[in-house]
Amino acid sequence: MYLNKVLLYGNLTRDPELKALPGGSQVVNFGLATNRVYKDKNGQKQEATEFHNVVAFARSAELIAQYMKKGQPLFVEGRLQTRTWDGADGKKNYRTEIVVDTFQFGAKGGVAGAGAPNNSQREEQPAPSGGEIQYPDEEINPEDIPF
Repeated sequence: MYLNKVLLYGNLTRDPELKALPGGSQVVNFGLATNRVYKDKNGQKQEATEFHNVVAFARSAELIAQYMKKGQPLFVEGRLQTRTWDGADGKKNYRTEIVVDTFQFGAKGGVAGAGAPNNSQREEQPAPSGGEIQYPDEEINPEDIPF
């Protein structure tokens, strides 16, 4: 069995470009930047950024184009695909891209690494006053738990 699976969580490098295919379905293209932090052989902290070409189709394309902008975080799950075509100068061109199967909108604020990807449909809960979680004063009896 073979496997072609890609999981990425990064920030959009440009606004999504929505286009219609001849058959009427939608396609969107955008860039996604991911980074990693590592220590080099001298023990110095280094950061490397990778840029990915991403394409989504149908309803996914419409939603990404409608709600996403440059700099916002996005989690995508998909597969690698390389396309080839002959250029105007007769030279063969290649483009490797991630074809989206599923996605989730990232944390609000556009900061990569601000937390795990979340579902965009989830409602925000108001923070308790004082900015910290308020726990009940009384002890919880395990026998009171209904399951």
